[in-house]
Amino acid sequence: MRLLRATSDSDFSLVEYFDDIPPYAILSHTWGADHEEVTFKDIYKRKGKGKTKSGYEKLRFCAAQAARDGLKFFWVDTCCIDKSSSAELSEAINSMYAWYKGSTRCYVYLSDVPCRILDITRQEIPVDTFLSSRWFTRGWTFQELLAPETLVFCAADGTEIGNKASFLEGIARQTHNPIDVLQDSDYSANYNVEKRIDWTMHRRTKREEDAAYCLLGFFGVQMPLIYGEGSARAFARLRTEIKRHRFQQNLQTVVSFMKLLYDGIVSQQSACTSCIVAYNHHRCP
Repeated sequence: MRLLRATSDSDFSLVEYFDDIPPYAILSHTWGADHEEVTFKDIYKRKGKGKTKSGYEKLRFCAAQAARDGLKFFWVDTCCIDKSSSAELSEAINSMYAWYKGSTRCYVYLSDVPCRILDITRQEIPVDTFLSSRWFTRGWTFQELLAPETLVFCAADGTEIGNKASFLEGIARQTHNPIDVLQDSDYSANYNVEKRIDWTMHRRTKREEDAAYCLLGFFGVQMPLIYGEGSARAFARLRTEIKRHRFQQNLQTVVSFMKLLYDGIVSQQSACTSCIVAYNHHRCP
């Protein structure tokens, strides 16, 4: 996992970790035009090109928020993944849910929500205006809504709007997600697979296959990315992987139960044998 950190020259550098990952913040956002987003190449080569892009402001925002929360490292998808490597991209997409879940803070940058929607007199946000953000309609932000333990919403100028708990009922209504799942994604296991897939049907992705790929981490499965296969084929493979994963989980549960049962029987047999030996020893003169 690559993480960003601020440098002494007011820029950013990448640090790669394979284990013992330090506490980090993570950014959730919607992409602008591709040419305006800061890429891995921009940061890696450090030639200053990234600073001229509008997406650079999101890095500054995330770095400032992380610093305020006492975090030295942060992660942003646009530049922490080398998308020129299909293998790395596939690994990242399969790992992304876990990365969001493992974050200390997740900052949701709502580029289409101006700070002026804040009601200064009552210090409240008009909920309908906030919930109309494009962020609530995108496929990839589904996992970013559910996975992080701490989710903080911020307006376009970086003003903090509130956390997920502040707007729980409104978010549930807007996203069609049950409140218990919004509070703890583990509760999604109480719902069948098709119901969980339905929660994302109003969301959109730039590439049609991503509508399925963005659910990999949510369902705890992995599979190769095959862009060009179409959404129908991608969802068919997703459902197959989910069934295989559930079968393996059930099989593991049965094996564990049988082992416990076997160990219990062996233990009882040993106890009975000990009792018989002790009894015979007592009878013998």
